Amino acid sequence: MSLLPTSCREDVVPVRAEPGDDAEQVTQALRGEPLTVEERRDGWARIRTAYDYPGWVREEALGGAVDPGWMPEPAGDPVEVARGYLGTRYEWGGMTERGIDCSGLVHMAYRRTGRLVPRDADQQEAAGVEVAESELRPGDLVCYEGHIAFWLSEGRILHSSQCNGADGVFEEPEPAELPPRFRRYVRL
Repeated sequence: MSLLPTSCREDVVPVRAEPGDDAEQVTQALRGEPLTVEERRDGWARIRTAYDYPGWVREEALGGAVDPGWMPEPAGDPVEVARGYLGTRYEWGGMTERGIDCSGLVHMAYRRTGRLVPRDADQQEAAGVEVAESELRPGDLVCYEGHIAFWLSEGRILHSSQCNGADGVFEEPEPAELPPRFRRYVRL
């Protein structure tokens, strides 16, 4: 099978787990982002992103030119970029200011500073180097079962969540329901 390179030609496209509008959104493709088509079926294309994430998009979302600036030159602080999303609503699989999930926040904060990191929390945890609590620096990641957040300091985190009835991106003291789910601290 030959893999066909292309890009996303719409501002934001849901990437689905299966070829269907009712299938779970697992991530999003953004305008100009390089995508590789692995299969086509009934108006859908199975794609793989530049960060190696598979999923399905409608074929009409494909075909734009790859934006040479889709990945900026490495510069900036991911925490400051993540703060730009404060107040954004939580959206499973989201990666924009219109809606973003916890791992999407980490992914986009690094991506906008020129570093391509994995998309999902478990992949981000696996890509990081474990650090001891005594060695934590602002910007390290706190890994929980099914969740990830930026460590800020003094028990404060920055994350996208639906904790305690709240919905969105917050900078706050670690919510009480997260410590029992703690796995480890990592640095990317």
